[in-house]
Amino acid sequence: MGDTSRRNRATIADVAREAGVSRTTVSHALNGLGKVNSQTRDKVKEVAARLKYRPSVRAQGLRSGRTQALALLSSMPSAVSAGPSQLGFFTELAMGCARTALLKGYVFVLAPPEDDANPVDRLDIDGAILLEPTIDDPIAAALTDRGIPFVTIDGPASERSVDLHHTEIAELLVSHLLENGTKHPALIVGTSRRKSQAAARTAYLAAAFRDGFTPLIAEADESEGEDGGYRSSKQLLAEHPEVDALIIPIDTFATGAVRAGTEAGRVIGDDLLIATRYDGLRARTSTPPLTAVHLGLDEISSEAIDRLVAILDGSPPIASDTAAMSSESSSPVAPTSIPPTLVVRESTAGPPK
Repeated sequence: MGDTSRRNRATIADVAREAGVSRTTVSHALNGLGKVNSQTRDKVKEVAARLKYRPSVRAQGLRSGRTQALALLSSMPSAVSAGPSQLGFFTELAMGCARTALLKGYVFVLAPPEDDANPVDRLDIDGAILLEPTIDDPIAAALTDRGIPFVTIDGPASERSVDLHHTEIAELLVSHLLENGTKHPALIVGTSRRKSQAAARTAYLAAAFRDGFTPLIAEADESEGEDGGYRSSKQLLAEHPEVDALIIPIDTFATGAVRAGTEAGRVIGDDLLIATRYDGLRARTSTPPLTAVHLGLDEISSEAIDRLVAILDGSPPIASDTAAMSSESSSPVAPTSIPPTLVVRESTAGPPK
């Protein structure tokens, strides 16, 4: 049945024969090319609509040398970017990217992060969005080697990177916990040295110097996911029982910390406050729910696709009228339209007053 319908699908030759013109004229008429008079163009369009003709995407790609496909890639382990539910940070960004890409005439490919696997050589794409690359990121290197244009989300500061505002996010979390009365906050970060983790360290250490508390920083391997956050938190709380708050940018580590704190006899949201950066499924469904940050991922994903398509079309990278100069680069970096906002929940309520 499927094979028959495929064989019976109208071709460009059918349209040309029915309209009494050449296949080249059909192509030009339907694509707004060449010098085709309006009467002929209208007739070709009428015949194409009557025959339900749809141009072959594959043939168009062969002619143009473009696949009209983009991809979202990341070297971030799936344990922290998606997790068991597969509904995490990576997936939410992918949905936003896919919507914008489709409106611009591209299909969007999701290549989930896999440990020690580089998908670039298996993809036939025009460009890519690279999420939170590390220093010397292997996927960035592979894209560069193949000459595939890409835009990063939270990569090195440039017009080819969309900022996730990690400095502001880290400052929001630290300030919120200090305002809620914590005296001995600690920080748990990943070992990868991604930009988000570096920004959290910087903001936390600045707050420690400013407010006079002793900094305590623990690390966990991103590939270990929630279990890594659990083990790191358990050790930290055992060695430093005075800790009364945990700032944990990676949400999967934060849910592991909830488990460790509860096992240690601590009451989350009372004598142990916990806050994370991403207001996703984990934060919202944790027990208790976690204070987190609304990142504006729809706007971030849309801006990333806009910049990538501009590059593919040969236009200068898009920059906002309010672009600011980055401290790390002389390139202007356009801020996203929605700043990060704190979503306060039970995990940082503090003891009853």
